[in-house]
Amino acid sequence: RCVVLRFLKSPPNQNKTSEEILHHLQNIIDFGKHVMKQFFGENYVHHGEIIQLPLDFVRQLCLKIQPERPESRCDKDMDTLSGYAMCLPNLTRLQTYRFVEHRPIFCIEIKPKCGFIPFSSHVSQEIKHKVCRYCMHQHLKVANGKWKRPSKYCPLDLFSGNKQRMHFALKSLLQEAQNNLKIFKNGELIYGCKDDQDCVSDWNELARHLKPFFFPSNGLVSGPHCTRTIVKELIHVITMALLSSTDACRAGDMKTVPISQGRSYCEASAFNKELVRNGKHKLESSGLPRGCLLYKTLQAQMLDMLDIEGLYPLYSRVEQYLEEFPEERSTLQIDGPYNEAFYEKLLDLSTEDDGTVAFALTKVQQYRIAMTAKDCSIMIALSPCLQDECSEQRPVVLTSKSRFTFSVSVLDLDLKPYESIPHQYKLDGKIVNYYLKNVQAKDDPVMSNLFKENEDCTLVLHKV
Repeated sequence: RCVVLRFLKSPPNQNKTSEEILHHLQNIIDFGKHVMKQFFGENYVHHGEIIQLPLDFVRQLCLKIQPERPESRCDKDMDTLSGYAMCLPNLTRLQTYRFVEHRPIFCIEIKPKCGFIPFSSHVSQEIKHKVCRYCMHQHLKVANGKWKRPSKYCPLDLFSGNKQRMHFALKSLLQEAQNNLKIFKNGELIYGCKDDQDCVSDWNELARHLKPFFFPSNGLVSGPHCTRTIVKELIHVITMALLSSTDACRAGDMKTVPISQGRSYCEASAFNKELVRNGKHKLESSGLPRGCLLYKTLQAQMLDMLDIEGLYPLYSRVEQYLEEFPEERSTLQIDGPYNEAFYEKLLDLSTEDDGTVAFALTKVQQYRIAMTAKDCSIMIALSPCLQDECSEQRPVVLTSKSRFTFSVSVLDLDLKPYESIPHQYKLDGKIVNYYLKNVQAKDDPVMSNLFKENEDCTLVLHKV
């Protein structure tokens, strides 16, 4: 059985006791089991279990993997003192049923990010009702040197359910993977970024790896045509897997947030801009099948009903209450336990503020769930299967020359920290202000004409 061991990491000199580490790991498992499984369904969430390992084994393992850790992760130390770890299934493998381990397999990891535009009346800048957070954030990330160029990927295209828009979104991810797409072959990373700058993104090399999966008889000529064909087939397979429903479980008794509340397209999307250039102004949004993982992910994301601008004053209300009554922190379940009672409180979707701490806390907890869903990863594991092997119990996707059995899972479901809300509030302001100042001002024809007409005019500002 192929498993993954996960150890807690913390900044240097912030070592926790064994009891604190055990409690933290138990919280992660309980949150997956009692909360996120309710949103995503039984087959999609794999919460794992806690195991205790000999300390000598843990130390040797740490020494062995330290050189392999990405530079950006090395600011945190791995826990080598408690012996506790989480044992999880390897999601680059098929999950929904027992399968022959020696069968070749490849897996696509996608971090889709936020798939809707804020619909809250608390939003202060109109641009947030038109351009999605991801597309705005790209410009700030490039300016800060995190990425060399902005991606053409827009999450709203992927979450649209429209196959043409989804294909465009996935092709954009393949062109500029950043940390939103990785591809593994037999568990080994063959495409995507190991670290912020360490990227493997050669389509020809990717096609060489995947050719035996899509064209087992090797009857396709090599060269650019072969690469384009394989990339096209890959995009088709990912789209079909994302739109599939491999889980009979409905997402608990969660009332759904009406998706129609938000705009279904982003004005900054390269797909949308292309339509406008061609004289079309209507973007088709086919909608997602209710049972598919993208739909469930979007529903969880849309628990952010007030936007960070509407949420921040409520966070401040909870903070003020905790300053007066610090002993109430455990009663309010801010740090757990994440049990059925915690989940039940999330079901209240009212947005009418009655001025209570209870209302504020519910919205804060819903926002933390939404942020978790906005940052999760979707894993699609695929393996070729022969026609006589494909039974009705196994989900199958077809291509021109192959058929694949597959499983879809969701990863990175740790609850976002309560303490990160002020950071999110400041970051939101930075992203929007940068976009308005450096991108929209240049794109706005009225503003750019003003600049052109006054090119010989210099404005000097002096301190007063």
